[in-house]
Amino acid sequence: MTILGLRLPVFFLFFLGFPLLWLLWIGVYAITPGPQLQDRNIDVVIPARTGIKGIEHILAGKKVISDDRRFSILAVLTGAAKKLRAGEYRFDTGKRPLAIIELLKKGRVLYRPITIPEGTDMAQIANILEAEGWIDRSRFFDLAYDPEFLGEMGVEADSVEGYLFPDTYYLSRGQQNEDGIIRMMVANHFQIYNELGKNISSGLHGMTHHEIITLAAIIEKETGLPNERPLVADVFFNRLEKGMRLQADPTVRYGNDATGPLRLSELKRPTPYNTYVIKGLPKGPITNPGKAAIRAVMSPAGTDYLYFVLKNDGSHQFSRTLEEHNRAVARNRTK
Repeated sequence: MTILGLRLPVFFLFFLGFPLLWLLWIGVYAITPGPQLQDRNIDVVIPARTGIKGIEHILAGKKVISDDRRFSILAVLTGAAKKLRAGEYRFDTGKRPLAIIELLKKGRVLYRPITIPEGTDMAQIANILEAEGWIDRSRFFDLAYDPEFLGEMGVEADSVEGYLFPDTYYLSRGQQNEDGIIRMMVANHFQIYNELGKNISSGLHGMTHHEIITLAAIIEKETGLPNERPLVADVFFNRLEKGMRLQADPTVRYGNDATGPLRLSELKRPTPYNTYVIKGLPKGPITNPGKAAIRAVMSPAGTDYLYFVLKNDGSHQFSRTLEEHNRAVARNRTK
């Protein structure tokens, strides 16, 4: 064959044509729909630090793509091979490989909501996360008590109890692990705490962050009624100022799975949390308080109440003197 007056050997023509055929082979693959499955959507988890070959293997195993080495080649050619992000994805069946690579590159992951209710303690949070497959329980608690890890997050305490802010979180499998989930919840706590503190000019009573959260945790467990929380805060502040024990039932129950009325033996059991035994605040939070409970500590109502008792309608009756309190107790027990 002659080009521009030059005779080219056949092998040279083959050398020129082969790359074009190879690119055509890749290009056809890039726009060819993947396997057609009966299920319209396919959920796939790409773990963190998974290489392109590993991603290809996972996608082929889930029938998102055919088992074809061109997927990795295509990712390299498009410059996306090292930019594919971990997480959980939902793919339409029959999706084209090029579109799959683009979706992985942009990190359009599937987020799943998980709700941590107010007043949920650290062990209960671990149960919720473990039941949904988000954490390894042992790893979670190792981090929860790790002094170095706590220091990195600014938690000046023995554990993250009290600092795991109750909220609804949106997590993606393959992205969040125990470390990331704890950091997310603690960061949320500090953000809410700082926002509240910024607008409070009084009510802190010279307390440290840890002491505020410790008291807020007791208030969280004592009442679920928003209008009562500042009043409960009053009771505890007034008792602390008078040197009285807080005598808060939830502090007796902390670390104790027993249910039903508290027995006298439990009230007398010495623990660092039992405010029937110790004076002042317990050694730390007994649960993870929400925004309203923290706000109640920062902005108590300003009354002189010293006692409260549960009424039959689920609310509490507050009293200033022991005599008033005893009458309230007798009245509510006889109804």
